[in-house]
Amino acid sequence: MNVARWILWAGCSAMAAGEAATTNHQLTLQEIVVTAQRAPSEWASTPASVWKLDAGSFTVERSVRSFPETLTTVPSVLLQKTAHGQGSPFLRGFTGFRNVLLVDGIRLNHAAFREGPNQYWASVDPLSLDRIEVMMGPGSALYGSDAIGGTVQAFTVDPPRDIGELHGRAYYRVSSAEQSHTVRLQAGHRPDEAVGWIVGVTRRDLGDLEGGRSVGRQSHTGYDEWGVDGKLDLRFSDRANLVLGHQSFRQNDVWRTHRTMYGIEWKGLQHGTDRELFYDQARDLTWARLILDEPTDSIWTFSATVYRQWQGEDEYRVKEDLSRSRQGFDVVTWGGSLEMETGNDILRWSYGVDAARDRVDSYAHKLTDDGTVRSRAVQGPVADDATYDLVGAYVRWIFGADPRRDLDPKDTFPFGCDATVRYTYASLSADRVAHPVTGELMTMEDAWDTWVGSARASLALDERRRLHVYGGVAQGFRAPNLSDLTRFDIARSGEQEVPAEDLDPEKYLSAEVGLRWADSRARAQIAAYRTWLDGMIVRAPTGRITPDGLLEVTKKNAGDGWIHGIEAWGEWTFVPCWTLRGLGAWMDGEVEGYPTSAAERVREPVSRLLPPTGELALRFQPGRWWVEGAVRAAAKADQLSASDRRDTQRIPPGGTPGWAIGSLRAGVQLTRSVRATVAVENITDEDYRIHGSGVNEPGRNFVFTLDALF
Repeated sequence: MNVARWILWAGCSAMAAGEAATTNHQLTLQEIVVTAQRAPSEWASTPASVWKLDAGSFTVERSVRSFPETLTTVPSVLLQKTAHGQGSPFLRGFTGFRNVLLVDGIRLNHAAFREGPNQYWASVDPLSLDRIEVMMGPGSALYGSDAIGGTVQAFTVDPPRDIGELHGRAYYRVSSAEQSHTVRLQAGHRPDEAVGWIVGVTRRDLGDLEGGRSVGRQSHTGYDEWGVDGKLDLRFSDRANLVLGHQSFRQNDVWRTHRTMYGIEWKGLQHGTDRELFYDQARDLTWARLILDEPTDSIWTFSATVYRQWQGEDEYRVKEDLSRSRQGFDVVTWGGSLEMETGNDILRWSYGVDAARDRVDSYAHKLTDDGTVRSRAVQGPVADDATYDLVGAYVRWIFGADPRRDLDPKDTFPFGCDATVRYTYASLSADRVAHPVTGELMTMEDAWDTWVGSARASLALDERRRLHVYGGVAQGFRAPNLSDLTRFDIARSGEQEVPAEDLDPEKYLSAEVGLRWADSRARAQIAAYRTWLDGMIVRAPTGRITPDGLLEVTKKNAGDGWIHGIEAWGEWTFVPCWTLRGLGAWMDGEVEGYPTSAAERVREPVSRLLPPTGELALRFQPGRWWVEGAVRAAAKADQLSASDRRDTQRIPPGGTPGWAIGSLRAGVQLTRSVRATVAVENITDEDYRIHGSGVNEPGRNFVFTLDALF
């Protein structure tokens, strides 16, 4: 037995070396991340909970369908799905406008983002990305308003670096339970050192989603979408280059099935009465960034960015009585930022300013049977003819070795820390707002400003700097946006939200401590955190019932409370060819609110609280091929707020049942440039749903992916 084990060890080691191990799960000690400190830092010593996800792992090996699904392997993430095409990750208990999503450093968030789950993160094409970084906890000092639960940054694919050859990519994914087909075509070229370009187009078509063994086909859950993206890199010299980029995305006919007559009745769920209810969404982003390396003797880097982003949302609805309506909004954002960095090998300073203006047009129309406009409301889901300005400036100080400098670890300190201070000013002006009681036209103006800061540190506990302890405190804030102040629309199931006035910014304080291990065979991270909530804006019943029989709610700064939890992740190559990977998360939290129309505040569980969740996977990879088995499970989600209990179209009575599913994946590097993956997900065909979702997850699902580079 010992001889056989030795032969297997030696054989796997030789094959892995000979094949250069094409897997995306190789462990590297000098892995660099940038989001946690807004500058390059070594993952092992970064004083924050941060994850880096390479594109190969989520587009080929796990073959995810949408951008939100890329985060399923990050602890403390609850991936709620109001609809099959509308994923909204909860990060450490927060979702929607309480997390920030950046695309190449540009905020996707806008002033019409609504509370709770929304569909906007699904407008980022995962096949256009090179990698994703996730920083948990408040990031407001670095990234401004909204960065409470976490900050996610998507880095798009760059043009080729080598000169002369045309580079291309052809990608295909097919899935049985989703009845889906995805195609991606991409090309890039660098004819000389001065110019490089890359363009890509993606198309997805999805049929009705097949649930588990008893649910079967979930009617009216299919949709289609497409995206186009590109970059142009112009190098003026070794120290100056200009990057131009563009993205367009369109998503069509995404039904919110749970609010219609087609919703399922699984585990006591109720469904709505609408005959039709579906959304279209669109996004266009165009940007330019000038980057200067060492423009002066004292400045290391300087960058200037300008961008224009347009996001549109359109809802079409046919009620039970056959009355028809259409509503939505268009948000045009013009923004820009300036950043520069200076310092030395150990001590660095950076400064930045950023500004954005949202111009919002919102509409709500009642339609005739033939689709023509019969009447127009004062506003749509949010105020019409409105602007929202967000301006900020920050100063950041970092003490610790710079990974861009070729420094011997013996010459640097085992201790590192950083501190950041930010000032933010926000203002709103809305010319068309519906009065919350009379519905008549009114206007609204308001402004807020806030100072926040953060301080973090890490310390290597061994001479080889494999084990680090890290921790820190960070303030977070969120200025009230148009959705808080002017929303006139359906909230959760059975609720109608009306505009609110005199809201103040939400304030948060978070403390975190963690341990991180990194060597040539293993990486692991465990962290404990607590976030205090001060004046969080929550929905509160007004005591009125709408003509449609809905409970009327508005917003108040009533949400004082806390959320705390523990999260862990790790992977260990315990013998050559064999890697064990696991993650787990536990969370608890309470917040004050108004569960009834009474004026008294009540403390209750945080809405859509993540139940204890974990995953364990074992991977065997001797060379060009690999196979992996995984089990993922979640306990019953029965800590419910009053609004959770009322949301009977998405949350079964008593809470969302616990679940456990197994999956088997395998892949092979067919040639140097072609790889294929096959998977069987939810092998036992279980019926289950992620807590708070409007659809059940796929049943037994066969997925095949082919990725060719040329």
